[in-house]
Amino acid sequence: MDNGYAEEPPVRLFVLNENRWRTENEWPLARTQYREMFLGSGGKANTPQGDGSLTWDQPGDQAPDRYSYDPRDPVMSVMDIDAQAMPRNQAVLDGRDDVLVYQTPPFEQDLRLIGPVTVKLWAASDAVDTDFTAKLVIVHEDGVAVNLTYGIMRAQYRKGYDKPSLIDPGEPYEYTVQLNPVGVLFRPGQRLRLDISSSDFPNFDRNHNTGKDYWSDGELRTAHQTIFHESAMPSRLIVPVVED
Repeated sequence: MDNGYAEEPPVRLFVLNENRWRTENEWPLARTQYREMFLGSGGKANTPQGDGSLTWDQPGDQAPDRYSYDPRDPVMSVMDIDAQAMPRNQAVLDGRDDVLVYQTPPFEQDLRLIGPVTVKLWAASDAVDTDFTAKLVIVHEDGVAVNLTYGIMRAQYRKGYDKPSLIDPGEPYEYTVQLNPVGVLFRPGQRLRLDISSSDFPNFDRNHNTGKDYWSDGELRTAHQTIFHESAMPSRLIVPVVED
């Protein structure tokens, strides 16, 4: 049908908080600036009341953050019964010590993110296999925190899904956690937040932390996790900045 669509740009996307549709000629956008935001804390990033931070400049060496992941009590996915990725206030998870929270100060000017989001996470576990999850959140001026996107990496697949290999307990590895793409405008006064944990259930199946076949293994063991953010092991969030 000659309805005009063939003459339009091939990409059409909606930007949250800007509340408008945009057309583009490629994906990801060629003019994207991929910028790094570094995780930091004084070793107590657990919960939104902790000291976790996200900054453009890499902080000096700091104490790592730690939490325990118990597959008997996983972090529950905050979702709607009819929509897996529906935006929901994350406050129901605020009291969980097994969620590390890193956030920026309130922005002083607009920040527009359009495209893929990646977390480079330096982490160690005392298990032979485990999961690391990442969730990107927008925090509004009134403190309401709403999910934007999420991702997960199962440790044994860190080299690729075709090259599974268990990890050495206590050994730090750099994990690449790929999140679903975003299109969002952060306004002055709002914050960007990154939640790191090891479960997002039932959005993702639980890791039993045993290294055995997770579809048949009945054993559940607790894993003790360490997240590093220092000069030699800089955990960071890579965001797609688009200025217009």
